[in-house]
Amino acid sequence: MDPILTAIILGIVEGLTEFLPVSSTGHLILATELLGFDQEDWEVFNIAIQPAAILAIVVLYWRTFWDVAKGLFGLEKGALHFVRNLLVAFFPAVLLGLAFGDAIEMMLGNAVLVCWTLIIGGIAILAIERWANPPATGPGVAGVPLRTSVIIGLVQCLAMIPGVSRSGATILGAMAFGVDRKTAAEFSFFLAVPTLSGATVYQLYKHGASLTADDYQLIGIGSAVGFVVALVVVKLFVEIITRVGFAPFAWYRIVVGVAGLIWLTMC
Repeated sequence: MDPILTAIILGIVEGLTEFLPVSSTGHLILATELLGFDQEDWEVFNIAIQPAAILAIVVLYWRTFWDVAKGLFGLEKGALHFVRNLLVAFFPAVLLGLAFGDAIEMMLGNAVLVCWTLIIGGIAILAIERWANPPATGPGVAGVPLRTSVIIGLVQCLAMIPGVSRSGATILGAMAFGVDRKTAAEFSFFLAVPTLSGATVYQLYKHGASLTADDYQLIGIGSAVGFVVALVVVKLFVEIITRVGFAPFAWYRIVVGVAGLIWLTMC
């Protein structure tokens, strides 16, 4: 397949799945496997296009970021707590990423693992949806208690296993500890900014020397596509979870995981 078309397809997959509780990394791994792409050739690409999703969040929530920036200069309590919560939630991923980076990379080519984690994650979502009882509204990201922010950061580390879903782990982890759906989703969105930025910088630091001008061109194409798709998906996602919850995404994960296992077994 033409590399540009491949970059476009993977960009669409990234934009569609990065902020949904379905695992963007898992879908990118399955896409490269099911469509016959060389996993090793596209491994760095799949991570390098993640900043496009970050940019989509910055654009959609620019007023929030602007208000926080202004608040920091004025040492406003809300802005300080907003940044504090994101930093303490981000820190566990930094430690584990640096300590087990090589082991995590080894799992990125395991499509069977992705299928099983999709299924298990779907069941976990259904369980949390059934037994968790989050409030209808909440105080926003700045109002999340420090202890809960730490727990969200620890839960996010589960997403280092392909197929778990970073957004799913953080959102549902937050809900399990009493955070309302909207705040949990926004916490996950904002936490993606340092988390995905750090992961991309780390990968480019390790593999940047081996990338060619053509590679950077493909990364640019995939990033542009992912950015546009993510802009649309994030808005729709917040509406869906507010109205019907996470069950549709849970069943989607289970169906995709089972279908993937059947396909991989037949190949």
